[in-house]
Amino acid sequence: NSKLKIAEKDEAEAKAINEWRESAKHELETWAKNHEEQMAKNKTGNRETQEAFIRERDESLPGGEWERVARLCDFNPKTGKQTKDVSRMRSILFRLKTEPLVR
Repeated sequence: NSKLKIAEKDEAEAKAINEWRESAKHELETWAKNHEEQMAKNKTGNRETQEAFIRERDESLPGGEWERVARLCDFNPKTGKQTKDVSRMRSILFRLKTEPLVR
C-alpha cells in the first residue's frame, strides 16, 4: 500500500520534472530567438547610425569646418558632475561656429 503510494508520487514527480524541462527548453528557445532578432535590429541600427555619422563627419563644405566641430561637441552644460569643466572651451568653439575667423 505505502509502496504503491510512493511509486505513484515518484511517477508524478518524474512527470512534473519532465514537464518543467520541456517548458524551460521552450522558454530558452524563445528567448534565444528574440535575443537574436533584437541583436540583428541593433546591428542594423548601429550600422546606419555609423554610416550617417561618417557621412556628416567627412562632408567638406568650404567654411563649414566649425559647423562640423560644433556637431561633434556636446554643448549641453549639464552633462555631468564627474567631468572636467570645459565651459571655456565650449564658449570658444561656439563663438568660432557663429563668427568664424577670416584669413
